[in-house]
Amino acid sequence: MAQDLSLHGIHVPLVTPFTRTGDIAADALEALAHQVLDEGATGIVALGTTGEAAALGEAERDLVTGVCARVCAERGAVLTVGAGAGGTRGAEAALGRLARWPEVRAALVTVPPFVRPGAAGVLAHFARLAGVSPVPLVVYHIPYRTGQPLDAAALRALGELPGVAGMKYAGGGVGEEAVALLGALPDGFAVLAGDDLYVSPLLAMGATGGVLASAHLATARYAELAAAWRAGDVPRARALGHALARLSAALFAEPNPAVVKGVLHAQGRIPTPDVRLPLLPAGGAAVSAALERLAEV
Repeated sequence: MAQDLSLHGIHVPLVTPFTRTGDIAADALEALAHQVLDEGATGIVALGTTGEAAALGEAERDLVTGVCARVCAERGAVLTVGAGAGGTRGAEAALGRLARWPEVRAALVTVPPFVRPGAAGVLAHFARLAGVSPVPLVVYHIPYRTGQPLDAAALRALGELPGVAGMKYAGGGVGEEAVALLGALPDGFAVLAGDDLYVSPLLAMGATGGVLASAHLATARYAELAAAWRAGDVPRARALGHALARLSAALFAEPNPAVVKGVLHAQGRIPTPDVRLPLLPAGGAAVSAALERLAEV
């Protein structure tokens, strides 16, 4: 399965827009998906953390997936859908539901959060999931959320599993394990940067793209950044990377996706800046600061 999916470029983990009555604004979601693809995104991710998937009901998650599937079918774009769970059986069930949408190309699955099963347990978890998933898996490694750090050897072992196409790497920085992993990747295994602030250095070291909430905004610039590193245009990539890092820092000044939604609302691209509890809408100062940074890129 992994050989059927080429992971590269910028994938936007779409926010879930809401109407003023708190329902999903499906028309705004569809328009947003088309907009980021128009501006150079390779694909979109539905039901990621940025999409507030944990706060959506099953019918709402199905609605989001259906909208994104329709757009990606029209555009020939890669659709990845978040489908993880804290337990292996729960993740199996979530993956099984994806068979309803043939447009889904990959599933984004977190390392089991909170459970902290150790490297061997994580490997067994993904081996089981890869054996039953209808689509290739993208491992979501985000230890500051899951509580499960993994070294480069463990991450490499995950990349060697049949049915695992790549990894969204959000290690919280560019440390020793990231350097070691990117220095010796398994064949056919792609790393997508998952920490917006560090996308440029990860691309410089061999990541093939990124899954970036910040790329809702200045999408074309993020696509240009990935292309510049791929082409070896270091001066352009370095300058653009620094400017986009400043934008990302502003967008993550409050919990994601509050500031992103605030900016999208200010631009008239979504009907409200609302998020669901326990998240709170971003303050006006944070949104204004992000708009200022956006104007600089």
